[in-house]
Amino acid sequence: MQSPQMNLTEALTKISLTVIFLGGVLLFLISGQFFGSGMKNFRLDWLDLLLLSLATYRLGRLIAFDRVTEPLRAPFARTVRDVTGAGSTVIARGSGVQRAFGQLISCPICAGTWIAAGLVMFLYYFPAETRLFLFMAAAVGGADLIHNATEAFCWTGALNRARAGEIFKASREKEED
Repeated sequence: MQSPQMNLTEALTKISLTVIFLGGVLLFLISGQFFGSGMKNFRLDWLDLLLLSLATYRLGRLIAFDRVTEPLRAPFARTVRDVTGAGSTVIARGSGVQRAFGQLISCPICAGTWIAAGLVMFLYYFPAETRLFLFMAAAVGGADLIHNATEAFCWTGALNRARAGEIFKASREKEED
């Protein structure tokens, strides 16, 4: 399905969001020099990266897909059945500003970019408090990945079992003939 042509308002909104994002990062870098210990003293280790990755993954999916945030997405996006009919997906509503925001919040990677930037900024200014939050969000993110893997194995097992049953049934019918 081809997406509708982007109108000028939508394009300007996306450009504005990009400028706001990059401006926020620049402001963070500059303010870190004046109000913090400076960027040269800011270090993240492998555990921070792991926590940031898992927390960003989980929070991005929370914003983009979870039912609990559906009322917050409703003005900008709606949940519809996906093309397989086996699940659902979130798509942007309307046009212009509404559509641009809908596309941002219905994409876990797009939302995750903003989330990751915010989490890094919080780590700089409030390291202990942010790490506590990261541990909680990362634990849920890890659990989500384990759940997804378990579900994939279960679905694959069920599909293979059904196929094996069909093969067995076909071979028994052949033997009876």
